[in-house]
Amino acid sequence: MYLTITLSILFFVQCTSKHQVTAASLVGTATGKGLKDYYKDYFPIGVAVSMASLHGPDSALIVEEFNSVTPENDMKMGPIHPSENVYNWKNADAIVDFAVSRHIRIRGHNLCWHNQEAGWMFKGPNGEPATKELLLQRLKDHIFAVAGRYKGKIYAWDVVNEAVDDSDDTTQVYRKSNWYKICNGPDFIDSAFKYAHEADPDAKLYYNDYNSEHPVKREKIFKLLQKLIAGHAPIDGVGMQAHWKLNDPSPDELRKALDEVTSLGLKVQFTEMDITIRLPKPNPASGTMPAATAVPDSGYTPLAEAKQIAQYKMAFDIFRKYKRFITGVTFWNVSDRSSWLDGRGGGLMGGAAAGANTPRVVRKAYPLLFDENRQRKKAYWAVVNF
Repeated sequence: MYLTITLSILFFVQCTSKHQVTAASLVGTATGKGLKDYYKDYFPIGVAVSMASLHGPDSALIVEEFNSVTPENDMKMGPIHPSENVYNWKNADAIVDFAVSRHIRIRGHNLCWHNQEAGWMFKGPNGEPATKELLLQRLKDHIFAVAGRYKGKIYAWDVVNEAVDDSDDTTQVYRKSNWYKICNGPDFIDSAFKYAHEADPDAKLYYNDYNSEHPVKREKIFKLLQKLIAGHAPIDGVGMQAHWKLNDPSPDELRKALDEVTSLGLKVQFTEMDITIRLPKPNPASGTMPAATAVPDSGYTPLAEAKQIAQYKMAFDIFRKYKRFITGVTFWNVSDRSSWLDGRGGGLMGGAAAGANTPRVVRKAYPLLFDENRQRKKAYWAVVNF
């Protein structure tokens, strides 16, 4: 059935003239409707933004299409708190002011992560490794400063990001990050949620991770959630990042992940959504190949387009069925003009959000609903026509 849908969409893509596509792209603009309007009875539709997004064409597109924004990098610990007594508020403040002045909701991202972390936090006063007590106190101070500054303006926070191990080792639940090593376990996760709730009692608090639909990692995340709930951590929901591929996840995997999280009484947000068209060249031995040896950029072909349309349609069909549990869907970047995936092995890796210093070897991933000219793609209409 899934293959039949993809082939039908491919036939539609190949048979649709450029004139028809252009006309269709104008429909939403003419009626004044954006993604946020099509989904007003379901959940907010958001987008990750940078300082560059606040000016020019991206700014207009954000206001027209979205009713939630997430700072892509400017609230992460390293950029916003580079040394103990220094906070870089300028960019984060500008994003918050942009959103508040336009009545757009704001998701905070993020308060604790192993990537783009503040390295000074892990060092003691004499250069030795910080103690657990010192590290947790610094984490508390950081969360109180950041979440406290934006109290009443940011409605939800990704409190802890990607703390679960990504390997197929079922015995290793947690990532062996600096946080985990110094705390000798996952206590920092419970503490971060406690601190975030104390700093802003009204904010909704989420645990955020990637590959949440893959069976092994899904079960590890489930164990973490059970532990947090048993320990009465103030967690409201789970952020499933949704950095997906044309064939991943499957509908069954997505539904299973949703069913497990919601069975615990938690809400879900899809926090960093994009669907790359890039696939690795198969390795004769393992069936995969490292991103560095991926096939060259072949462009946004009709076949890739059809598969992407089918995957987006599948996802949003399921999202709508789970609308009472889903409290937001956020796309990671505005348009295909600039995606973090373009410089991440050609967008082959999917998965975790990139750090700011990710190597920029550009192979276009074409992962979003708006093309390089910021025009609505056919995938857009597969998402809103229901």
